[in-house]
Amino acid sequence: MDTIWLGGAEWLAVLRIGLGLWWLESWRHKDRKAWFERGTGIKWAAGIAAEHRWSAVRSGFGTVVAPHPRVMAYVVVYAELALGLGLITGFLTPIALAGGFLLNVLYLTLMIHDVAEQGQNSMMALMSVVALFGMSWQTWSLDSALGLF
Repeated sequence: MDTIWLGGAEWLAVLRIGLGLWWLESWRHKDRKAWFERGTGIKWAAGIAAEHRWSAVRSGFGTVVAPHPRVMAYVVVYAELALGLGLITGFLTPIALAGGFLLNVLYLTLMIHDVAEQGQNSMMALMSVVALFGMSWQTWSLDSALGLF
């Protein structure tokens, strides 16, 4: 494989780190006080789920998320933080990439009517797949330094 400036493994590490920075920014810009104390993020998502065109999304949200809004707020917020830190440092990278892919698919499905969300989440999911199958943890990662995976 011919590349410019860096080798293929390094470019995959750049992709992984960039995706991690994207997740970290998702976490950073959330108003955590509003999410945790007032439940704004889950209330917002509940409104979208209630009007969703697919009944599976409406019933799935009602079964999994709605009964546990406070717990789900913490899950979402800290999952984004964990994904960001895991991908930036390259720690447990395959798990972070698979988890990030699943979270992006959930976000994409919930926000299927929103073109901006479709673009962001589909591109993040694609980056996860490329970084996973390209084994992006081989370079510039704690996984590599520790001999994991």
